[in-house]
Amino acid sequence: MQGNYLIPANTKKSQYILGFFTPTDLILFATGCVISFALLLLIPDISLGLLILIMMPALIGTFLVMPVPHYHNVLQLLTNIFNFYSNRRQYYWKGWCIYEGFDTIDNRK
Repeated sequence: MQGNYLIPANTKKSQYILGFFTPTDLILFATGCVISFALLLLIPDISLGLLILIMMPALIGTFLVMPVPHYHNVLQLLTNIFNFYSNRRQYYWKGWCIYEGFDTIDNRK
């Protein structure tokens, strides 16, 4: 059975609040909900279009903390996409099988 050890998929779940949220996630979600709730209390006459605009902060906060497969949530996915397109696009392999950036011994010259 040597060499068949797999890390469980939920190893980081115990580090999250309620098993799903980081403190940043809860702050983002709570801020959106508080803004929407405050606007609902402050604006007296609300039409359907205005109600949709008022609920947008809560809906956006909920969307950003929603879980996504292979990522923690939508916010992390969007952050990774932004970092991929805004950072260096040429990635160099620095493994044990490469000598000075070449993948074979014959190309070292």
